[in-house]
This record gives sequence, C-alpha cells and structure tokens, in this order.
Amino acid sequence: MNHVLIEVKSKTYKVYIDGGLRSKIGEMMESVLTSPISSVLIITDSSVAPLYLDDIVGSFHEKLPIYTTVIKSGEASKSFEVYEQVMTKALESRLDRKSVIVALGGGVVGDLAGFVASTYMRGIRFVQVPTTLLAHDSSVGGKVAINHPLGKNMVGSFHQPEAVFYDTEALYSLPEQEWRSGFAEVIKHGFIRNNSFLNWLQAEVTSFEELPLELVNQMLEKSLAVKADIVAEDELESGVRAYLNFGHTLGHAIEAESGYGVVTHGEAVAIGMIFALKLSEKIFEIDLDVKKYEAWFKRLGYKTRISNKLNVSRLVTKMQNDKKAESGTIRMVLLREIEEALLVEVPPNIIEQLLVEQMEVENNG
Repeated sequence: MNHVLIEVKSKTYKVYIDGGLRSKIGEMMESVLTSPISSVLIITDSSVAPLYLDDIVGSFHEKLPIYTTVIKSGEASKSFEVYEQVMTKALESRLDRKSVIVALGGGVVGDLAGFVASTYMRGIRFVQVPTTLLAHDSSVGGKVAINHPLGKNMVGSFHQPEAVFYDTEALYSLPEQEWRSGFAEVIKHGFIRNNSFLNWLQAEVTSFEELPLELVNQMLEKSLAVKADIVAEDELESGVRAYLNFGHTLGHAIEAESGYGVVTHGEAVAIGMIFALKLSEKIFEIDLDVKKYEAWFKRLGYKTRISNKLNVSRLVTKMQNDKKAESGTIRMVLLREIEEALLVEVPPNIIEQLLVEQMEVENNG
C-alpha cells in the first residue's frame, strides 16, 4: 500500500493510497485513530452515495452507531444553507467529542464536512475518503471552507484530518472531465516545486484513457509528497503555502463569475496556470516555453483561454477580492522559473491588458 506522511505542527497523519480501501475504512479507522470512537457521521453526496456509501457503512461491521447524510452533488452545496442542514444532522445524531465525521466524496464534500467537523462543538475529528482526483489536493493540509456569493472558500478554517484513505479504484468511475479537473492540481505541484515530476507527467500522461492503476497510485504519491513538504513548512498559509494557489487567483475568479459548477475547478485553474505563466514571462522578462505546456494542455482537452462571455472588469474585481489580496491589490503566484514560485503584487491594469489578450476568439479555444 502506498502512503504519504503529512507532518504539521498541529498533527501528524498518513494518506493511504490503494485500490479497494473503501471496504476496509472501518477497521483502518479503529487502528489509526488513537482514542475510542463513540459514533460516526458519514457525509457524502448524491453522486457518490449510490456507488460507495454501503461499502463504507458495511466496513464498520455494526460495531458503532453509524449515521449518514447525503447532500446534492456540486459546488453549490458548499453553502451556508447546506452547512446548516448538515450541522442539524450532527446535532440530531447527538454526536459528541469522541465522534468522527467521515467525508466521502470529492473536494466539495471534503471541504464542507471538514468545516462542519471544525465547528461542531468547537472541533471534532474527521477523516477524508476522497473519491475524485481533484480531491487529492483538497483532502490534505487541513484547509476547510464553504463559499460565499462574493468569493470562493472565503468562510473557513484550518482543521487537519486524522487520516486520508484514498481508494484509487473509485477514480475509474469518473467521467473524463473529472479526471481533467483533478489532474490540473497534479500538474500544479510540478510547476511550483518539482520540475522532474512535471517532465514525468508530460511523458506518462498524454490522455486520460486507460491509465494503469499503479501509475495513478505512483502519480498521487509523487503529487502528495510535494503538498506534504509545503504544508510541513507552512501549515497556516503565512508563507510558502500560498504557492499552492498557482493558477487559482484567476481560476477562482472564472468559477465565481461563470457561476459555481459551470466550469470545473481544475479546468478554471488550468486556464489560470497558463495565464500565470504568460504573466510571469511578461513581468520577469523570461521564457518559460509556455507554448509547449499550452499544447500539452490542449491535447489533454483543456481550454487555455478565457471565455469571451466573461467580463474582464468583473474578473479583475473578483481577483481583487481573492484571499491573498491586500487592500484591493492583486497578489498572484508567479514563476521566476519552473519550480521557483513567488507571490507578486501585480498592477490591475497589466492583468486587465493580458486578460483581454487571452480572451477566446472565434475558432480559437
């Protein structure tokens, strides 16, 4: 079984990576968690529940009170309304300080369930059971949140899981669009910290059809190792952890302006990464060979330009509302070279000019 050790000041835990883990979650939780469990609340969504909920419930062999709640699939469920619904379920189930919340699903479920766990009785334990490729990034590091209409992930906290159980067999039930969305975050780790990993990805992943399970396990282990190193250096995002937002400043703006769920997170981040590479070339007067990466992205099915249906001024305003912004400035993660990231304050007029240049034109996506 592949695994990655996550070491931060507040906690040390492991990410377990293997096919078929879903049928072992119950027994693994009992061995991994150091103190007794009084009850379990499994939070999942309407897409995942029919596929894997029974497997997870059955893995506990009726040893504990198990409660379940199913939210509607999609980014729109990271809302105050759904947060209140799930919190009500936790209260009705009489969860206590020895209870554990299980987040079964993608990034939306993980973020929401983690935020519920962080705020219920001022914080109880939770574990992540990601079922999407995208969630490999969000399930590690303890950032949990819900969205506000004025900004993505603007209401949240840091709350580390007790463990992450990654059943990679679950990925093979995903449509190609979800592989594409998740793979953008894998690529990101190569850009900001590991050029050899980035080169390995370009050589090994030329499409999302029939990727061998062992390659996927290896890819996740390498990707999560980058995340683990960065989170160990900076658990609370006061320094280098901000580099994990490479491509996200524009990506989040595209998501918010398009309407959450219209464009997948990873596809928006992919556009944001190409934009950040081109902006890096402009700001630092360097050549990052963006055309090579843009061609690779296109072969994998990504759009690399901004939809001409979006308003540039509104995108800039959304970018000024980003969590990294200070007093309305725009601070973006750029690259001085591949694997050398830094946070840079960029004048809005330069961003607006490049946004206009990067808009889709007819027959150019």
